Amino acid sequence: MINNQLWLIYALIFGAVLLGVRALYWLVFRSRAERKIINRRLSLSNELKDPVQVLDVLRRERGFGAISGVAGLQRLDELIVQSGVKLDALRSSVWIVALSALFYLPLGFWLKLGPLALAIAVPAALLVGYVLLRMARARRISRFSEQLPEAIDIVVRGLRAGHPFRVALGLVARELPDPIGTEFGILIDEVGFGLDQQVAVDHLAARVGQEDLTFVSIAINIQSQTGGNLAEILQGLSRVLRNRAKLRLKVRALTSEGRLSGVFLSVMPFILILVVNLISPGYFSEVKDHPLVGPAVLGGFLLLAIGNYTIYRMVNFKF
Repeated sequence: MINNQLWLIYALIFGAVLLGVRALYWLVFRSRAERKIINRRLSLSNELKDPVQVLDVLRRERGFGAISGVAGLQRLDELIVQSGVKLDALRSSVWIVALSALFYLPLGFWLKLGPLALAIAVPAALLVGYVLLRMARARRISRFSEQLPEAIDIVVRGLRAGHPFRVALGLVARELPDPIGTEFGILIDEVGFGLDQQVAVDHLAARVGQEDLTFVSIAINIQSQTGGNLAEILQGLSRVLRNRAKLRLKVRALTSEGRLSGVFLSVMPFILILVVNLISPGYFSEVKDHPLVGPAVLGGFLLLAIGNYTIYRMVNFKF
């Protein structure tokens, strides 16, 4: 009983230290980071005086076209670009090996699945990497969606002040943080280096993957072909995007119960196993070597994945 109490004390101490480190990060390092240059493109512009080199570095950091020429991997290349994650072959290999080892240890040594453990660990590591990229992409697009109406308002104010469209885009690149600051900076660099404006705007929509950018691209392209007051068009578009954002947040609030249920049902089995081991360490010792334990655990993980996917489809939908 004393050992169990010590484990509980150690767990509480670990949690307190973790929360303390997190608080220190937010108080010190986060505020220091916020005082730095507003976005990555401006930081590179201070280091490299040649705009061509700045654009080239930004494209290489984002992995533009790294695997786009490989058959069947175009979608993966698009996902990497839209996630904004800096990946190279060495870093990707290290992550895959580390995740594979993390999955292989319990499957090989605890469940004793032998070669089957390696056959499961590698695909599981690749799946986790894909899910992490999807999560990074979703976070980046969400942040871009929050910034887009403000960016359009800045462009509208610049046009009404008499600036050309490219100069108004440059205001966004200088005044807003990432991701939208760097993305609009790449846009004006491409236009400045001779790329057609319509093509550059389409490239922006493809790089980010945000659905509302399609409206911006269509509005700019139509105006460039037919004429009209671009400031008024973009102002109306900004109002539409803000209303869509309000509706999106309302839907997210209404589906919060379902998302919380999915998290709770996913975490609860592991919490129960941990609590039972703390209360009675020998509770699972009699059955852990049974031949049916491995298939049962794999079946449980499979059912858990199916349940999470079902809940995800219920609370995430297009409108």
